[in-house]
Amino acid sequence: MNTKIVKFTKHILDVMFVSGIIVILTLPISLRYLAKFKIEVFMNQYIPMLIIFGISGILGVTIIYELRRMMKTVMEEECFVTANVTNLRHMARLSFGITILWIIKLFFNPTPAALVIIIVFFIAALFSQVLACVFNQAIAYKEENDFTI
Repeated sequence: MNTKIVKFTKHILDVMFVSGIIVILTLPISLRYLAKFKIEVFMNQYIPMLIIFGISGILGVTIIYELRRMMKTVMEEECFVTANVTNLRHMARLSFGITILWIIKLFFNPTPAALVIIIVFFIAALFSQVLACVFNQAIAYKEENDFTI
């Protein structure tokens, strides 16, 4: 296993986790600040944008939290465990939740960026669910081999 890349990825996830929490906590101030620059959507749709960005941020930080939990199993070289299947399924639901929130956002402020976010998180939800199935099957094979030996 390439421990340098694993450790680097773990540190990046840690930074993203802390940064995400800071962004969520400062979101009301940030949106008010953007409204001062006459960005119309933040002036006219402050509450809906605050709700959508806030909930999306919480879901996103939770996805990062789940990835950090999975990284621990990678560092311990014990990836194929049921906890990772649960984490992947949880990440799929969280990603799908972000997809739904941004579809709702399209009614308030349709932008090309919103469409990109919808597509990215929908694909992330699908891949997370597929990976959960793959991990689950790998665990079954691993347990079968453990019983054989």
